[in-house]
Amino acid sequence: MLETTERAVRERVTLHDLKPQLTDVREEVHAGLVSAPRRLSPKYFYDERGSELFEAITRLPEYYPTRTEMSILQQRLPEICQLLGRETQLVEYGSGSSRKIRLLLDGLRPSVYMPIDISLDHLRDAALRLAEDYPSLEIHAVCADYSRPFVLPWRDPSLTVSAFFPGSSIGNFERGAAALFLAHVHETLGVGSRLLVGVDRRKDAARLEAAYDDAEGVTAAFNRNALVHLRRVLGGDVEPERFDHLAFYDASAGRIEMHLVAREDQVFRLGNTEVVLEAGDRIHTENSYKYDPEEFEALARGAGFETLRHWTDVEELFSVFVLETV
Repeated sequence: MLETTERAVRERVTLHDLKPQLTDVREEVHAGLVSAPRRLSPKYFYDERGSELFEAITRLPEYYPTRTEMSILQQRLPEICQLLGRETQLVEYGSGSSRKIRLLLDGLRPSVYMPIDISLDHLRDAALRLAEDYPSLEIHAVCADYSRPFVLPWRDPSLTVSAFFPGSSIGNFERGAAALFLAHVHETLGVGSRLLVGVDRRKDAARLEAAYDDAEGVTAAFNRNALVHLRRVLGGDVEPERFDHLAFYDASAGRIEMHLVAREDQVFRLGNTEVVLEAGDRIHTENSYKYDPEEFEALARGAGFETLRHWTDVEELFSVFVLETV
């Protein structure tokens, strides 16, 4: 009986592997560590331990984005479902089994769900979990790099297409790259489609900096985990505990910056790269851009989207938009 159930679940999951070109980690890390300023991609935060740490961050009292976005989605779900339409093929940029996508699946009850993620294993696991929990849901999981142009490998011509991009992930793109990403989304979804997107807002520096430098030091551990992860993958002798976590808000750029700061003079190897640092030298690990509502609407309009609705919370910390491709 168990085997029959597992087979039925798997039969409702179709995996479309577009074989995204994966960056050579060794070359990318080398290029980042010899550049000026030195940098590492924020994607290296996320091994198994990094994912656990990020989940812990979302539960911290200082970290408002996750709970605020979830609250807006819960409060506005009937309006969101009406705008997206219940007869829809729901595309998610990123592959989630989190409360946010489950909230939409429960509210919209789409017949087709299409998660997109560059990690084939993560994509498959998340799709199978959701298929098990939603017995009537057909899942077409797409392995692709969604930051680059691609064509949906399957679509039901009888359904509209709606997409979900939660968590203020748009803020991890540089502003020009964010505009280009939205243009790619427009091209992928086609005219008449809708996009539900979460956007973190500009606000008081103290509130932002507390969210990215919590009192318990969880974000600091998350930041240092990039070095732990890369040392395991590439080899080397870098010692993450010899770095401090730095997060600050650059109001002129409208972004939080995260850095690892050398506590002392040091020389270390990571992969085939030797790095010489003086005390105080930094490795830039993440930017997180914030947008005023009018600023984001202008960005979206330039990529061919019209804003249908925009909601925020009572403190005006976070925004959720429904956009339409025109």
